[in-house]
Amino acid sequence: MNTSYRWVIVASGALMTCVALGAMFSLAIFQEPIASDTGWSHVGISSAMTLNFIVMGIGGFLWGAASDRFGPRIVVLIGAVVLGLALVLASRAGSLLQFQLTYGILVGLAASTFFAPMIAATTAWFDTNRSLAVSLVSAGMGVAPMTISPFARWLITAYDWRTAMLIIGISAWVLLLPAALLVRRTPAESSDSDTTLSAQSAAPSLSKVFKSPQFLVLGFTFFACCAAHSGPIFHMVNYATICGIAPMAAVSIYSVEGLAGLGGRLLYGGLADRIGVKPVLIAGLLVQAIVLAAYLFVSQLGEFYALAVIFGSAYGGVMPLYAVLAREYFGPRIIGTVFGAATMLSSIGMAFGPLIGGWIFDTFNNYSWLFIGSALVGLGAAAIALAFPSLPAKNKPVFDPA
Repeated sequence: MNTSYRWVIVASGALMTCVALGAMFSLAIFQEPIASDTGWSHVGISSAMTLNFIVMGIGGFLWGAASDRFGPRIVVLIGAVVLGLALVLASRAGSLLQFQLTYGILVGLAASTFFAPMIAATTAWFDTNRSLAVSLVSAGMGVAPMTISPFARWLITAYDWRTAMLIIGISAWVLLLPAALLVRRTPAESSDSDTTLSAQSAAPSLSKVFKSPQFLVLGFTFFACCAAHSGPIFHMVNYATICGIAPMAAVSIYSVEGLAGLGGRLLYGGLADRIGVKPVLIAGLLVQAIVLAAYLFVSQLGEFYALAVIFGSAYGGVMPLYAVLAREYFGPRIIGTVFGAATMLSSIGMAFGPLIGGWIFDTFNNYSWLFIGSALVGLGAAAIALAFPSLPAKNKPVFDPA
């Protein structure tokens, strides 16, 4: 192996995040067919996604710590096996409780094995262009709505929701197991100066890390950011359908968001490498909040597409930047643990959106309060991000617990 292998890590990470997160978020496509077939409530089905995020948050912290200790390959291999099994079992669920336990818990547990460990692994492979590399791995999440979601919609139309979910589960095994075998640790001869620095010093106390202003601002900004956009993302297809958009066209809005998110990751990642992570993150959070409020005023397909481009590029662009900040503040030795903990907070934020959105729809038969509340939370995220401490100077310790 040599440092050129880092692009294999990027490609493998992008594929795994695409399949894993795409399979998890495809519940938005399955929601209406499942409700129509089974009679289960929208809030009951949405609660499976809430469980996804809660379990994904806890799992992200535990798997991130495991990847620091044992390496990322074994972690993502376990995730590949569990994800396929979870989707197969969920497709056979005979009750809402069975579906919530299999899709909500097992899918969330499996998805958590990919994001934090692969993002952490990627930051270790890159010294220059780190923001861009992390953005490319995270871009798998942006590609998912353009691939997994239309595939799920086509399968549901051609067969039924149970067969569609079964096929997606088997496909996850076929794609993820080989990709997981490509994952490697950073070679020992790496010239990464941060790794050398960390090897010469003891890792800081995790209790001090988690109480530090760097981590607190990172975690709460990540939490509020995800709390703001999770509900609108999950309920966007149903909202567009209510506005009179045809079902397949409504799914295409989701796909446009994903495509825009891919472009946003590249744009924001490149800008962060040039002008700094903090100003790019704050700008993206402000754009996200403004667009969330603008969804109150759309009803035509073209209007949905226009906002999807802006919204997708904003939330897609800011998501990888949290990992870059975690690396800059805390270095490579505990990046999996630290970013896993931050991801846990973000997942708790993500958990609120689908559940609250389902409750709002069941109660008011519309989504107006969802978009109003999400916009306000998005503004709060930007306000918290203003408190980020200055990044450490080059070649200085990334975190001083004193």
